[in-house]
Amino acid sequence: MLENIIEDASFAKLMQKNIEDLIVYLFEKEQNFGILCKINETEFNPPLPEEISSSFRQMTLFFLAGYTYETAMIEDDCLIFEAGFGPENIGSVVTVPLISIMQIIIDETPVLINLASQRVKKQELKTGGVENSMAAFLSNPENAKFLKGKK
Repeated sequence: MLENIIEDASFAKLMQKNIEDLIVYLFEKEQNFGILCKINETEFNPPLPEEISSSFRQMTLFFLAGYTYETAMIEDDCLIFEAGFGPENIGSVVTVPLISIMQIIIDETPVLINLASQRVKKQELKTGGVENSMAAFLSNPENAKFLKGKK
């Protein structure tokens, strides 16, 4: 049954790895992209004013382009980027757990859909830590420029 697969911790780990691998690939190709993510698992630092945060839907789309794309990086199984919100362009650092990204979108077309169920606990998702994934990522010297989102 599909339910047995999407609720399985191994499947969630696989989806998280696929999400990370695709984002790294998009960074390497310098390709802007959007993420549709679960807003209740997304953190904003500093927190956004209530009039802005209350306008977000349960599933919210962020488009990573320009400055937002330049600041984007993967750290601790999360996609982190800076963005401006509202008419005053209030700045905040956005932290999205990779497993909370439900779609990755390029030119209005989903290129990845995450079917992993939310019932899987976060501690079950650890894929070997940042050291292992970063070691593989940085094995290509060209990828060092993506570590802090700088070119």
